[in-house]
Amino acid sequence: MAAEDKLGRDTVVLDLRELVDSFDALVVASGRNDRQVRAIAEEVERLVEIALDLKPLRVEGFAGAEWIALDYGDVIVHVFDEAAREYYDLEHLWNAAPAFRPAAIA
Repeated sequence: MAAEDKLGRDTVVLDLRELVDSFDALVVASGRNDRQVRAIAEEVERLVEIALDLKPLRVEGFAGAEWIALDYGDVIVHVFDEAAREYYDLEHLWNAAPAFRPAAIA
């Protein structure tokens, strides 16, 4: 997974298909600092484009890099620094959604 390729932490996929109509899933990952958050988001963009020939419809947050959101329509990817992830706590906000934690590839 792209986040793990850049040493991202605690990646989780929240399946929201039964909860909202506007998108299917949220992917949430963390980096330790702004440089790592940017690197994770850039790697997600690169690998999604290679695998699916898809670019995000919208990208927010690269300037400050404490929270970068990549909107792919049906899937939204959030890459946080650890403090912002704890503060916004999307997993708690969407706690009714099934959560999947991809296994790290060794």
